[in-house]
Amino acid sequence: MIQNTNVALEKDKLPTPALLVDLDMFEANVARMASETAAAGKKLRPHAKAHKCVEIAKRQIAAGAVGICAATANEVALMSAAGIDDILLTSPLADPLKMAGVVAAGAMVVVDNLRQVRWYQEAACAANVQVAVLVDLDPGDHRTGAASLEQAVDIALAIDQASHLWLRGVQAYSVAGSHGKDPSERLAYSEKTFGFAAEVAAAFARHGLHTDVISGGSTGTWDVDQSIASVTEIQAGSYALMDMAYRRIGVDFQPAMSVLATVISANHADFVTVDAGFKAFSTDRDFGPEPLGLPGATYRWGGDEFGYLDLTQCRTTPKLGDKIELAPPHCDPTVNLYDRIHACRGRVVEDVWSVMGRFRV
Repeated sequence: MIQNTNVALEKDKLPTPALLVDLDMFEANVARMASETAAAGKKLRPHAKAHKCVEIAKRQIAAGAVGICAATANEVALMSAAGIDDILLTSPLADPLKMAGVVAAGAMVVVDNLRQVRWYQEAACAANVQVAVLVDLDPGDHRTGAASLEQAVDIALAIDQASHLWLRGVQAYSVAGSHGKDPSERLAYSEKTFGFAAEVAAAFARHGLHTDVISGGSTGTWDVDQSIASVTEIQAGSYALMDMAYRRIGVDFQPAMSVLATVISANHADFVTVDAGFKAFSTDRDFGPEPLGLPGATYRWGGDEFGYLDLTQCRTTPKLGDKIELAPPHCDPTVNLYDRIHACRGRVVEDVWSVMGRFRV
């Protein structure tokens, strides 16, 4: 939180590069996703890997989310310590020590192997708790997940027979589907992904096994997933902040997150240099950040600490010392580069939120 002061802190006074969130856009994104998901009869479980921020997770839950997702054991620990008690760890683990920590935090977990079932059973027995478990499915991406219906059933039967594990259902997430080039392609991926999940759930039922959760989806497929009957909860995460990758494929949540940079060299007519380079943005996309408020300007990488704004198609020429906001290519790994998020209302910084608990006032 910001320290008490009689003078409002303006974002243009922040040392750069700085990670910003526009509160008006952020709040609109959070409210819209919550209301439209509820209207479709689905539950919303936003993915905290997008922001790694307790303050954002709490605001998502206050708006109507049933809980949150986490990608790592450390994220589970962070959210649990902050009092969030409905957490789904969406990544399978293969480390009994990490598993014990996740069990102690009370998280729901996913597995895609019989050995993971045994490890979680041992951790749950040691803690004398019941652990909710989903069978993670591979819809064709081959990243994680049971690769066949038969394997999924075998895992589910082992969970059902474990004294301290509670089979809740399945997780089905398509990496490729989340970034399909248009809504029809994303719908096709989702129908395939959740079609497989529905087949698995039906097989569970034939074996007398319990399924009340079919969880998955993303910001890229949130709208098409709402039309698929088998889906019970949606794991969208990036929608709250947004990035260029999703906006480029037509996802229309507002670009609430930006990186503030300073023009540190302006000695050429056709470009200026800013103090935000590889260390300020994610670099896992084949495009760089987008300058905001400078129509026609384009960004190119200039090194670890530097970037260039090419101005040949821009009518405005930034001056030395000017502050420029840039939309990141990919929000998740960009957030991870910072220890704090400056939450802004207009020009004023209303609050400062910690990323992964790394920032303390």
